[in-house]
Amino acid sequence: MIYFPNAKINIGLFVTEKREDGFHNIESVFYPIGLNDALEMRISKEHATKLYLSGENIAKNIPNNEDNIVLKAFNLLKNDYPQIKNANICLDKRIPVFAGLGGGSSDAVYCLKLTNYMFNLQLTKEQMYDYATKIGSDCAFFLENRPQFVYSRGESMKPLELCLKGYYLLLVKPPLNISTKEAYSQVHLTASPFDLRLLDVKDINNWKNYVRNDFEVHLFETYPLLKQIKYTLYNNGAVFAQMSGSGSTIYGIFDKKIETDKLNLPTNAFVYWEELK
Repeated sequence: MIYFPNAKINIGLFVTEKREDGFHNIESVFYPIGLNDALEMRISKEHATKLYLSGENIAKNIPNNEDNIVLKAFNLLKNDYPQIKNANICLDKRIPVFAGLGGGSSDAVYCLKLTNYMFNLQLTKEQMYDYATKIGSDCAFFLENRPQFVYSRGESMKPLELCLKGYYLLLVKPPLNISTKEAYSQVHLTASPFDLRLLDVKDINNWKNYVRNDFEVHLFETYPLLKQIKYTLYNNGAVFAQMSGSGSTIYGIFDKKIETDKLNLPTNAFVYWEELK
């Protein structure tokens, strides 16, 4: 059985305060996109579950042992449901890592979904949510996989009637890996300048005036290349451009197709283009 975990982009990301539990409260809009990995699971007769990684977007320091988020998700269920048998899990990565696109979280949640299906656990929506939030702050979004206003530490959501159908998305991730820890270590906490629940696609040409990503302030100083990419996209017709999440991907939203090979983008950058739905 094969599932296809998809990525997301953040439209706006406000980091409002640090919590007593060490996490941060945020406000953002998560929007699902078509870029996906491939996750395959087969029951195994071996004495342990094994994870096999492949794909061009595998970082050297991504583990394929129990520290991998996919195996954490599988073992989380296996510890509670002894009828789950050992399995061979194959993950082919197309979503870049350390990119702010939620690839790891999506892989983990789709592992939950796949395990639930393969072993007929019949978990309720509430049970799946509880397991997802145990894995990571933004994991629960991939259970819904529709535009959501997310808040608290990222696990709380409200559906958002936001549709970018007809627009085009360009992702550009240079060969920079920014960890979540690094991104949060210097972020400046501020009150939300705009209620992202009011985001209206009819005003998309003005989003750049009030929809910001708080991580850009210090990460653009540390990595000027990210700022350069953002304005390259604006200079080539993007109606809105921003960094996604706390990673190093800059995305642009366009109202028409462009020839990406004519853009002056960094050498060895990951470049992805799709028509939004």
